[in-house]
Amino acid sequence: MQTVGEIVKGRAFYSVAPDQTIYDAARVMAERDIGAVPVLDSNRLIGIFSERDMIQRVIVADRDLRQTSVGDVMTKEIVVAQDSENIEAVIERMQSHRVRHIPVVKGDRVIGFLSLRDLLAADLREKDTQVQDLNTYIYYLPPENMGS
Repeated sequence: MQTVGEIVKGRAFYSVAPDQTIYDAARVMAERDIGAVPVLDSNRLIGIFSERDMIQRVIVADRDLRQTSVGDVMTKEIVVAQDSENIEAVIERMQSHRVRHIPVVKGDRVIGFLSLRDLLAADLREKDTQVQDLNTYIYYLPPENMGS
């Protein structure tokens, strides 16, 4: 079974600093077509800034995009995945905490950032491989093993 550490290995992820403005963070997210970014302060994970944060804490609250910092509106209650965890366990945790993005950590360092979509796609690929393996086993048994 694949781990989330294997999924993020070699994949770039983007982060923002807590003192960046909402406008700058939104530009990074729009340019890279991503819905959330980890917020790092001196390489230490301190929050997550998502589209949901922007809607609820910036737009609805009528804050100035160019004056408000990410640190003022980011989500501080962070749910993380350890790099050694399997996909299904992380998907279950994300669903139980109602989050759509999760940082992957190794020790105290962020090594990647995944969306629920990333994990569901990896889970689907894994299950597809299992089905193919089972089909191969069922339909290509050597003749001496059939009927016993």
